[in-house]
Amino acid sequence: QVQLVESGGGSVQAGGSLRLSCAASGTADRRICVGWFRQADGKGRDGVAAISTRLGRTYLNAPMKGRFTISQDNANNVVYLQINNLKPEDTGKYYCAADPRTYCSLLQRDFTYWGQGIQVTVSS
Repeated sequence: QVQLVESGGGSVQAGGSLRLSCAASGTADRRICVGWFRQADGKGRDGVAAISTRLGRTYLNAPMKGRFTISQDNANNVVYLQINNLKPEDTGKYYCAADPRTYCSLLQRDFTYWGQGIQVTVSS
């Protein structure tokens, strides 16, 4: 069983930056994918980025390229999502998810474990 805890969300003005953290515990298996998903009010949950913790390979949803970066701190089992130049349309609840696999996807159905989510609100 993998437990995921997100942190780092909050309210920011457009143009600002945030770094979301996802702390994983409950597994010694290094072959996991960790992903970030975003859900705006009244909308579905969209894949933002994912990282293969074994390979260090990152996956990024095309519209997020240029402002979103996913990275990992293997020593502390933490995965980060850096968001720069935040826009009001980035507002939503961000979820961290994990799945025991080496190669990742950005599909919600491919992730088994989920965090509670953390709110990001961007004002114009």
